[in-house]
Amino acid sequence: MKELEQNYARTFSTSAGAMVLKHLRRITVERVLGPDATDAQLRGLEAQRALVHQIESMIERGK
Repeated sequence: MKELEQNYARTFSTSAGAMVLKHLRRITVERVLGPDATDAQLRGLEAQRALVHQIESMIERGK
């Protein structure tokens, strides 16, 4: 798995990769749903957030 983690780190260490990761964080982790959000919307956003966190974890382990 170390090779895969290193590939994540390399991919997101470029200026383009950093820009993409910043965008992913903005549309998932930093997004706030209102009080009228449905259960499905909350679950969907949480799944997206989990994916971004997984990417960030892979980057950290690959450094």
